[in-house]
Amino acid sequence: MFSTPTAFRSYGQRAIEAAKYIGQGFTVTLDHLNRSPITVQYPYEKIVSSERFRGRIHFEFDKCIACEVRVRVCPINLPVVDWKSMKNIKKKQLISHSIDFGVRIFCGNCVEYRPTNCLSMTEEYELSSYDRHESNYDQTALGRLPLSISQDFSVQIISTNDSSNNVTDRYFENKTVTRSTKEIVKNTD
Repeated sequence: MFSTPTAFRSYGQRAIEAAKYIGQGFTVTLDHLNRSPITVQYPYEKIVSSERFRGRIHFEFDKCIACEVRVRVCPINLPVVDWKSMKNIKKKQLISHSIDFGVRIFCGNCVEYRPTNCLSMTEEYELSSYDRHESNYDQTALGRLPLSISQDFSVQIISTNDSSNNVTDRYFENKTVTRSTKEIVKNTD
């Protein structure tokens, strides 16, 4: 006799909760309607990467002491380091060094644990190729300094001058970025 009114009451409470959740979803949707879209026309516009971005590795052959630390700390045993022992001076001499960027996981351990400053990360992230063998970089390719986004004149860096269509400010307001990265974008215009 009392089960029917309590069933209607619990049904009514669940319906009110469902309406509340639907209302919360609509408020999120309506909040996003007021925002203008953030679209970067990729090949022609680029956003400057952060200071600690882990892109392609830059290798300085002259500074390397062939200690093989980067081979030991690599989780996938990726770097290939060939060296020969110099008996007269009791040191190793580096012969060749190569990394396959098709397999690399961009962990940064090789740069973090090096005893000399022979490795560093660059802001270059466009490493795709049509041939798998082109992603295997030797010491010559690793020694090439990449062209910075701010120095590439064929690419338009997203400007912050136009206040009505301020793409970078909208990009940076939703991201946690260092202040100097935002200054780099503003100073390139």
